[in-house]
Amino acid sequence: MNLFPLTSNNAQVSESVRTILDKSLLGEELSVEDACVLFATQGAEAQAVLDTADKVREKRVGNVGTFVITRNINFTNVCYMGCRFCNFAKEKGDKEAEFLTVEQVADRAEEAWNRGATEVCIQGGLHPDIGADYYRNLIIAVKKRVPEIHIHAFSPFEIWYGCKKGRLEPEAFLTELKNLGLGSMPGTAAEILDTEVRKQLTKNKLTTEEWVRIIKAAHSVGVPTTSTIMYGHVDQPIHWANHLKLLRDIQKETGGFTEFVPLGFIHYETRLYNDNPDKVRPGPTQDEHFKMHAIARLMLQGHIDNIQASWVKMGPDVAARMLRSGANDLGGTLMNESISRAAGATHGQEVFPEDMVANIHAAGLHAVQRSTKYDVVKDYPIAATSIKAPLTNRIAIQGVA
Repeated sequence: MNLFPLTSNNAQVSESVRTILDKSLLGEELSVEDACVLFATQGAEAQAVLDTADKVREKRVGNVGTFVITRNINFTNVCYMGCRFCNFAKEKGDKEAEFLTVEQVADRAEEAWNRGATEVCIQGGLHPDIGADYYRNLIIAVKKRVPEIHIHAFSPFEIWYGCKKGRLEPEAFLTELKNLGLGSMPGTAAEILDTEVRKQLTKNKLTTEEWVRIIKAAHSVGVPTTSTIMYGHVDQPIHWANHLKLLRDIQKETGGFTEFVPLGFIHYETRLYNDNPDKVRPGPTQDEHFKMHAIARLMLQGHIDNIQASWVKMGPDVAARMLRSGANDLGGTLMNESISRAAGATHGQEVFPEDMVANIHAAGLHAVQRSTKYDVVKDYPIAATSIKAPLTNRIAIQGVA
């Protein structure tokens, strides 16, 4: 059965690629090998992948683009983990070192709430003076000040650190934090879930097994998480495909992922790149950005159906175009973001809700402000007169009109 149409625009699509795209349109599961074939596509074949992802996006979530009003609060930039892809970390005595008190974090959360935020995303470095109580007290302080705000906080690496400091199992620590008001966790620190790649990025300080263990623990006690990938450095498409399969397998078991967020490597100020410019790539190409979001849509469909495009990493214009290549969410308005900017990103401080709406409408989609868990907060219907022409994914692949 051939669902992928044979037209003059895609006559150059091979039978092998066409078969995989047909599977996607039927909602069938793609293998790691299928994903690698799609990652290798170029020209008209690559465009066909994006077009198929756009169709599957419409089938899975409708013609809706979403965003959340949030504030990122990085409570400390002091960290001794030494991740080579990160330029955010400072030593304790550094003049640029920062460590907020729990009340200062609560101040920022209250300010965000007063500006319309429904969520605060709270993360920080692994400061040597932080114990399990800091994480507990931070949630207590924010919830006391702003009871209704959703707390999206603490990466698996931070939970691992809090467990180590408090001599606790992840399930016990996460249950405590949930009972105090933790609403969900970012699934960051995933980078690439491959041991050899992680050794080059982080000396494997948080192993794949430990990341998976903490994510599954969070899901088991009712704390949902996002899922992520960081790509475009020392990795290859086989690592991307295996990473996506592992996330899909976890989701089949737990159902606890709310979304998948591809994060392109920002190379400018990182030791990983500057110490090895002949071995480390300077982030993903634009083609790879588009294919990552599209293939994630195809591989994760029916399991993780929210695919976020990070305007912090790619810029608002490119992120908006991802909405016609498999993505359905533009993430948060942020208000603050320090980690990507420390690595040299040129985006990342703040966009406003009206900017999110305009970008979603420009993609030809209905805009919705969402909650952290993808409930509707506010609708922004698209008017026929509000756009000149929808953005398409046709600009994505070089050489395709």
